[in-house]
Amino acid sequence: MTDKPVNQSSSKGNVTIIGGGIIGLCSAYYLQKEGFKVTILEQGDLFNNCSSGNAGMIVPSHFVPLAAPGMISKGIKWMFDSKSPFYVKPALNSSLISWGLKFWKYANDKHVDASAQPLRDLHLLSKQLYDDLAAQPELNFGLEKKGILMLYKTKPTGEEEIHLAKKAQQLGLDVEPLNAKQTQDLEPHTALDVLGSVHYRCDAHLYPNDLVKQLVSYLKQNGADIETNCKVTGFKTENGKITSLTTEKASYNADLVVMTGGAWLPEIAKKAGLSIPVMPGKGYSFMVEPEKKIIHPSLLLEARVAVTPMNGQVRFGGTMEIAPMNNKVNMNRVEGIVNSIPQYYPEHQVAIPAVDKIWYGFRPCSPDGLPYLGYSQKLNNLIIAGGHGMMGVSLAPATGKLVAELANGQNLSTSIGMYNPERFN
Repeated sequence: MTDKPVNQSSSKGNVTIIGGGIIGLCSAYYLQKEGFKVTILEQGDLFNNCSSGNAGMIVPSHFVPLAAPGMISKGIKWMFDSKSPFYVKPALNSSLISWGLKFWKYANDKHVDASAQPLRDLHLLSKQLYDDLAAQPELNFGLEKKGILMLYKTKPTGEEEIHLAKKAQQLGLDVEPLNAKQTQDLEPHTALDVLGSVHYRCDAHLYPNDLVKQLVSYLKQNGADIETNCKVTGFKTENGKITSLTTEKASYNADLVVMTGGAWLPEIAKKAGLSIPVMPGKGYSFMVEPEKKIIHPSLLLEARVAVTPMNGQVRFGGTMEIAPMNNKVNMNRVEGIVNSIPQYYPEHQVAIPAVDKIWYGFRPCSPDGLPYLGYSQKLNNLIIAGGHGMMGVSLAPATGKLVAELANGQNLSTSIGMYNPERFN
């Protein structure tokens, strides 16, 4: 079990957080609130990772994990389309093969049903915490609660989405299927070409770039040490405890270590003698000045493209490319996003952006589509928080709050039993 800390003192102390993405920043925020001295070690620059370039969606609607029935068959079909929204790149890579076999094992109805309520609870906790964060005078990150429209063009997709909406209603989520006219009425400023939609009024969205910048500023002003371009190279352990960790610049002692790290989590964990499977799910996004105003965020279901009004512009994002990390911009994938937009928004003829205007990042995908959260069973002063896939921003405050509760030995705000970070060992 990972709900309770092992040999963890209730006194406050020094916490070193590995990774300055949104999970690391929110963990630092809540740990700092509880009186811990926080140091963040980030191998990059804080502002060019998944936490800034994503769709900014808060999604209680996402109670179905990535490992779900149908994803295997869709993935096989999409592998032969260079512009497809989901792609697993074939490779003789042991990590990818192992991850894929685990994904295959969990892509079933039993896993989806078991995951629905825990994921719902984690998302709803996060949404409430976002309300609390937005009420802080230092934080103004464009939180808007307009819900998200799941737009569909084909009857089979509509039937599938309406069936899912009924499950959402059974879970107590505020959701309503809409026909084409009802959907168009919600977007009076731009034409839509859809058969209908499902409006998840329980969802929300924000501007992630501002959220990250403001959290960093807040943490620094309140005494956090944040070291950037600082890669962790190793750990010293003794008697089931991390005694120190080393970076390319210095060594650090900590009473408690929180390991986030995004898509780099497996590499970091391996240095501590742990195996935590994550594959990077590469995605792309870009911003445009809209010719016609779009009010509601949406997901273009057949295309699997996210559309988010933010900061006076619209961010389009999509694709999930499961493959070893690379820094190439695959313009076929970007073209697939661009081509899908006018199919749903016919008045939005978006040009293919220049390469330097395209953001890409690596979503940390666990094989079962669930995050990792809890104490290590092997190292009793290590908390692991990662593997959130496409839900990092949505689940970040809840994750950070739970990390602080674990560090304090407090009762947890929601159960983390399904998120055992060493469940695949």
